[in-house]
Amino acid sequence: MDKKRVFSGIQASGNLHLGNYLGAIRNWVKMQNQYHNYFCVVDLHTVTVPQDPSVLRTNIREVAGLLFAAGIEEEDSVVFIQSHVRAHSELAWLLNCITPMGWLHRMTQFKEKSEQQKEEVSVGLFDYPVLQAADILLYDTHLVPVGEDQKQHVELCRDIAQRFNYRYGDVFVLPDAYIPPIGGRVMGLVNPEKKMSKSEEKRDDSIFLLDTPDQIRSKVKKATTDSLREIRFDEKRYGINNLLTVYQLLTGKEPAEIENHFTGKSYKDLKEQLAETVIETLQPLQERYRELTGEDGYLDDMLARGAERAEAHAENKLQQVYNKIGLR
Repeated sequence: MDKKRVFSGIQASGNLHLGNYLGAIRNWVKMQNQYHNYFCVVDLHTVTVPQDPSVLRTNIREVAGLLFAAGIEEEDSVVFIQSHVRAHSELAWLLNCITPMGWLHRMTQFKEKSEQQKEEVSVGLFDYPVLQAADILLYDTHLVPVGEDQKQHVELCRDIAQRFNYRYGDVFVLPDAYIPPIGGRVMGLVNPEKKMSKSEEKRDDSIFLLDTPDQIRSKVKKATTDSLREIRFDEKRYGINNLLTVYQLLTGKEPAEIENHFTGKSYKDLKEQLAETVIETLQPLQERYRELTGEDGYLDDMLARGAERAEAHAENKLQQVYNKIGLR
């Protein structure tokens, strides 16, 4: 039986952090042998908000390099840059023509971001979910690994695919969201009631994958705790619960074992052990990243091969769509 297909995209805005790694990238690495995998640096999504061109170019390469450095293997997965495969943009336009605006008005993330940007909000940001649907549907995707906040987007993708199939005949596979049972939402260190952020303005809130050991120790040391002393998992104690969750994700230990380990110990002990565990986890990733980006053209060649493999499947699907619609 053929393996199912997995597609997931990651923003090209740089500053990948521990939440990205534990909530998404590490799961992608584990899934490689189980599925046919397409992992995409979604640079077209990134430009739905203003970007500095030179910074964007750097960020695209950084994100792609970190995917490989984290353990995504070229032999097992297709890693590519979204804008390098034109079928994504073309299919998005065709899907726009069957997607009611009312569906997009209901999208929670657009409501939140448009409130921040007011009149500056772009058509691209409004239309973001349709491009995301095109990304997924081009590859006959069965599973889309996402966090809870993206589940609505996968549901919209299914609705769009069903509408197209009903109108023109079966073309698209209906994808399902895959949400990891733990680690889907790694929270901030300073503000543990919100997810870790890529924002430069909140650097102490997140551990970035390329942070130095000293930076990691400093950030964990500043992490929010509480006035209690007992170290145990408790969702109502946001700070301590988040630190313990990250420790659990990194070590693979059961909650009871972790609580027993820290019985009688202080928050200082927890933070020191957590910081060293993070450093130990990220060290091989950082070394591999330096290798990949240190040799001129090496990473670019890998991404070019990925784009070629992605394009072969995407173009075939796009031609099916053109034929069904009557444009070919």
